[in-house]
This record gives sequence, structure tokens and C-alpha cells, in this order.
Amino acid sequence: MKILFAFLFLFIYSPQDNSEKMPWDKDRKLTWEDFKGKAQPNASFVASTNSGISFSYSYSQQNGAVDVTYTVQSNFYPEKSWFQPGRVTQHILNHEQLHFDISELHARILRKRLSEKTFTTRVKSEVEKLYNDTERERRAMQSKFDAETDHSRNIEKEIFWEKYVAQKLEEYEQWQ
Repeated sequence: MKILFAFLFLFIYSPQDNSEKMPWDKDRKLTWEDFKGKAQPNASFVASTNSGISFSYSYSQQNGAVDVTYTVQSNFYPEKSWFQPGRVTQHILNHEQLHFDISELHARILRKRLSEKTFTTRVKSEVEKLYNDTERERRAMQSKFDAETDHSRNIEKEIFWEKYVAQKLEEYEQWQ
């Protein structure tokens, strides 16, 4: 007897709704036209990128064997991303792109972890743990990136992070 289960999980940096989303694409960088959210004039920074990971999975069990299929995608959320006109530069846009790239990096990390996992009959809790661990790491990296670069103001650290994230994306390229 074969049993089939399907689950859909949408996880992003803020609560999910039916907002427009833009999947990460190595050939398409963010532009200021992509940022459609309302500017936050009292914020201590001049732009904000809202990005995250969404995934779905299904699994089947037959004679004790578990087969899991999944899709993982990193997305940018235009309606939740904003900038203060007249106060932004290409340098700041590059910083915001790196936030999106960090989400893509973690989507690749999650794909790798899912591909390497031997699942038991506790698929739901095992998938949730992989996602939760990866999401916690993604959020921590996003915060560390902003802290170390002082939201793009520390040019030396910004250059370090650009190289670091590019190298990590290349390292995880097979899980794109």
C-alpha cells in the first residue's frame, strides 16, 4: 500500500500574504524600480530589502521506504521593500542585492540539506527542522551583514561581504 502526503510551506522574512514576489535570478539584478513599498522616513537606513525562502514538498511511503520531492525558491518581495528617494545610490542598491543573494545562498543550502537527508517516517518534523535551522542561519547572516557593514556605510566590510557571498554562491552552485 502506498501512502502519499503533500505539504506546502511558504516562509519569508515577514508574514506571508499574496504579495507580488520575484524569484532570484543570476542574470537579473535588483533595480530601484523593484522597490515598491512605502518609504520609512524615520528609519536609521535609507532602503530595505524583504526577501526569503519558500518551499514545498511531498512524500510517499511504500514498504517503509520514504521518497521526498521538494522545490525551494528564494524570493524578493517588492511591495515590502522600500527606499527613500534622493538618498540612495548604486552602492546602496548593491548592498540591497546582497541581502537578496544571502537569501538565495540559504535556499541553496536548504536544497543541499534536503538532497543529502535520509528521511524516516517522521518526514514533517525532519523537513521542518532542516528549514528552521537554515532560516535561523539566514536571519543571523542578514543581521551580521548589516552590523558589520553598518548598513553599507563600511566600504571595506562591504567589499569583504561581496566577495564572501559570491564565493559561497559559487560553492553551492550545484544546488541552484
